[in-house]
Amino acid sequence: MAKTKTKFCCQECGYESPKWLGKCPGCQSWNTFVEEVETVSKTQGVHSSILRTKEKPVSIINIKSSEEQRIVTRNKELNRVLGGGLVPGSLLLVGGDPGIGKSTLLLQTSHDLTESDKKVLYVSGEESVRQTKLRADRLNASSELLYVLCETNLEQIEAAIDEVQPDFLVIDSIQTVYHPGVTSAPGSVSQVRECTGHFMRIAKIKGIATVLVGHVTKEGAIAGPRLLEHMVDCVLYFEGERHHSYRLLRAVKNRFGATNEIGIFEMQESGLVEVSNPSELFLSERPLGVSGSTVVASMEGTRPVLVELQALVSSTNFPSPRRMATGIDHNRLALIIAVLEKRMGMFLANQDAYVNVAGGVKLDEPAVDLAIAVSIASSLREQPTQPFDVVFGEVGLTGEVRGVSRVDQRVKEAEKLGFRRVILPEKSLKGWTSPSGIEVIGVNTVAEALKATLG
Repeated sequence: MAKTKTKFCCQECGYESPKWLGKCPGCQSWNTFVEEVETVSKTQGVHSSILRTKEKPVSIINIKSSEEQRIVTRNKELNRVLGGGLVPGSLLLVGGDPGIGKSTLLLQTSHDLTESDKKVLYVSGEESVRQTKLRADRLNASSELLYVLCETNLEQIEAAIDEVQPDFLVIDSIQTVYHPGVTSAPGSVSQVRECTGHFMRIAKIKGIATVLVGHVTKEGAIAGPRLLEHMVDCVLYFEGERHHSYRLLRAVKNRFGATNEIGIFEMQESGLVEVSNPSELFLSERPLGVSGSTVVASMEGTRPVLVELQALVSSTNFPSPRRMATGIDHNRLALIIAVLEKRMGMFLANQDAYVNVAGGVKLDEPAVDLAIAVSIASSLREQPTQPFDVVFGEVGLTGEVRGVSRVDQRVKEAEKLGFRRVILPEKSLKGWTSPSGIEVIGVNTVAEALKATLG
């Protein structure tokens, strides 16, 4: 006989408790506990419908190592983020804000795969078949090999997979799918965990490249337990400002490629269009001869990207000046301002400081520190930087400029776009040969960098 067990689960992190709690001890969130009923069998455990295989332990010496055959899509930006293409039997998780373009990207990718004679099953739990058809007509993504199913029952989805035998499977979204053997509501921790585990077993056993679309919380993280990101092979975040037409697909976890790799797309009427040269795009509207504007060479995964960093420093009558940052870490901005005050003698205690990365890009590497310092000093002194200079380097608390990685790729990208000088750390000049068409200036301190850029 099976018995029922009542428990309370946090919908943010998956913490379980035998009683209701107002505040979660795991993630410190308030009012996130929901009662869930679990059916437990004495002989078969929680759920008896588990896919079983006859695999036996094999010595690692006897396993033949071979390059994994990837499914290459026609979208080069997506292939870059995935590490070369889709891996058969892999499980991917795609998250992003509502309306950012997740379903559009996956429907376009499904159509591209059908052009290579691949069967695709697109399961939508949020839209009807007709709604999906309307989007497909707008994107010109119609093919006989593209099958669409509107279903949320896991058993019915599994039956459709057995019938179609697809090469590529899309579940949009995992929060809408429910397992009939789990009594909790769809989207709960138990349902998401069980359904994801089931799709993972289907992908591994049948060799189907599977993509799960995940909802995000108001903080931007994927909703559900953290276990969800641990179970999948690849986690992709689709980012972008709602008021900008550019979208960034960022890999934060990838078992088959590099992490922190990005792909850049532009949203148009016909769908998402890949951007092959993002540096030229981000610098297209850059003003010349204006104080506070600096070009920085940042690495996004294995790709160098040149973006414009803008700073505005203005006096304030309030006792505590404002420090606002868009696209960079707010704490990093406060640190750079403290270094300029202490080491460079700049008085910023009565000045508001605003720093913005043009184009809606987010920069999170320390190599942008020197460009932030140069932009703030340029705006404070009302002295514009040289229009064809590129600046990058990490700034320490004593005012020194520390070395960064992948210097040669950054310099080559600057030369390709027509820049004439690069100001970089002195310690990063070793181990590579600079191109002949661009001047490279090494600096050891922030003072030397300001002297080279502002005179």
